[in-house]
Amino acid sequence: MEQKLSTNVSRTIQTKLVLPPDTNHMGTIFGGKILALIDEIAAIAAMKHSKTAVVTASIDKVNFRSSVKLGDILTIEGFVISTGRTSMEVYVKVECEHIETGERRLTTDSFLTMVAIDSNNIPTAVPGVIPETAEEQELYKQAQERRAQRQA
Repeated sequence: MEQKLSTNVSRTIQTKLVLPPDTNHMGTIFGGKILALIDEIAAIAAMKHSKTAVVTASIDKVNFRSSVKLGDILTIEGFVISTGRTSMEVYVKVECEHIETGERRLTTDSFLTMVAIDSNNIPTAVPGVIPETAEEQELYKQAQERRAQRQA
């Protein structure tokens, strides 16, 4: 029987303060900075799930939903939402919190495909995943459609 792991095994959360070097001339965070944070969280989540090194195969979709300003607090959360034989689809969401008002909002979300590799850089099998929350179950159900779109 195939081994399956809870999404909580891979769940990774980081909190960051948006500082001046992270921002552009308009005082908002660089999109590339957000992409780097997303890729890092996805890699960590996939490594926790697979217990091996991983490489980014694709960043399938990135939705920039709202801007992030200097001094805002970012919470970046990622977890493995579905798996293939050697690949893992990781969902990452970035939320922003305004320090003075405490207002929180979704600023970015993304799906990435990570591939587990062994010590010889050869793709290696990964465990399946068990979605638990309603959000995870919905993302899991939609995973086959996203996979078909990637392969088309």
